[in-house]
Amino acid sequence: MTHETQPNDLPVLASGLQQPENLVRLVEEGEITTVMLAVPDMQGRLKGKLHDARTFLDRFESEMCSYVLATDLNMNAQPGYSLTGWDDGFQDLHVVPDPKSIRRLSYLPGTVLVHGDAVRHGWPIDVAPRQMLRQQIAELASLGYRAKVGIESEFMLYKGTPAQARRRGYRGLVPVSPYNLDYALDHPPALSAFFHDLWEVLHTAGCPPEAIKTEGAPGQIEVTWPYGAPMAACDVYTVHQHAVRHLAAQHKMAPTFMAAPQTGVGSGLHLHVSLWRDEDDSAFWMEQGSELPEPLQHSVAGLLDALPHLAPLYAPTSNSYKRYRPHSFAPTRFTWGHGNRTCAIRITGEESNPHLENRVPGADANPYLALAATLAGIIHGLRNQPKLPPPCTGDSYQDTHAREMPYSLDEATTDFASSRIASLAFGPDPVDHYVHAAELEHAALAFEVTDVELARGFDRG
Repeated sequence: MTHETQPNDLPVLASGLQQPENLVRLVEEGEITTVMLAVPDMQGRLKGKLHDARTFLDRFESEMCSYVLATDLNMNAQPGYSLTGWDDGFQDLHVVPDPKSIRRLSYLPGTVLVHGDAVRHGWPIDVAPRQMLRQQIAELASLGYRAKVGIESEFMLYKGTPAQARRRGYRGLVPVSPYNLDYALDHPPALSAFFHDLWEVLHTAGCPPEAIKTEGAPGQIEVTWPYGAPMAACDVYTVHQHAVRHLAAQHKMAPTFMAAPQTGVGSGLHLHVSLWRDEDDSAFWMEQGSELPEPLQHSVAGLLDALPHLAPLYAPTSNSYKRYRPHSFAPTRFTWGHGNRTCAIRITGEESNPHLENRVPGADANPYLALAATLAGIIHGLRNQPKLPPPCTGDSYQDTHAREMPYSLDEATTDFASSRIASLAFGPDPVDHYVHAAELEHAALAFEVTDVELARGFDRG
């Protein structure tokens, strides 16, 4: 994405992003009164505080309890993390704002959002999702490459407010569209109104989508963005999630970013990636009809070799693994192919300048961690050059020779914990941290009796 700099105009940048000097002026003029300084947590959610804008400009940093990066989905303080815990009293960490990420949020008047980085004693916290992605960006740069990334988000919308959904125990929810509206242009009026507001909000925040469409399941939505820098792409996605939740509540709708929100439905977080040597020199450029260039071959081979061992970073919940079903458009095996949507890795885009699409992450993935895992796989391929298997030209669900996706979070965690690929890519401390998070997630559900179990066994045993 490119941004026009107009430092003497209001509301400043055409893209919606703000420069620090413009923020100072807007605060002095009283147009901005609140700064939302946020750190993405382990689940990719924005966590932080609402700061008085003038106080923020004086300090330009904040503190936050370190348990934000050592907790579970329900924000329960958990033992067993080396970062922090009951034994050290859950000490604070510092949040350092990223001055390139200042955005106005039109649905929160007078407010800007600023992404921040978690540091302690002046050093970045290595388990923080933004830092884990930053590490892979630096490793890729050491090999002479930089990535461009486009994100494709799928999520579900149901009728009724989130509070109404909670009161119903999330049962019997009615999608906002009554049937498959994939690629439809005749949306129900309520959905068209939501799309209009989402489009406007994202443009104002400097996150203009490339496209918004209805997807294959009733109530399923897809939003895509143009290519950009990896960190910026993930920042945009977190703004999108925040906006979707806020706008959906206003429209009396309930969104979910679960990977498998209901039986037979899956929502993905597809990552489109290309490599460049500089702004105009694509490492994936190829003559029409020729073989894939070596950097693209090595990238795909590295992903197929590494991704099986990194699953907790892109499939972090037990629900994640219920998305991997045959003929669901979610992969069940680690395969690749040209334009083949049944594969885990798809080669797509312009014929002379293709890119790869990682279709493995689900909608519940933290974008920073899923992209970090993707870049780690690409780096693994560039460095080690594993053999690239033949492309899948048909139904990859029938390719019994390809490695299967993990069946469960428990299986995936065991592999991740012992993986040399994971340890080399991220270091032992981050691996241990996310192993513990996965173990906590698995344990939270391991002994819960479900509605399905009752329906199958209550009076049939």
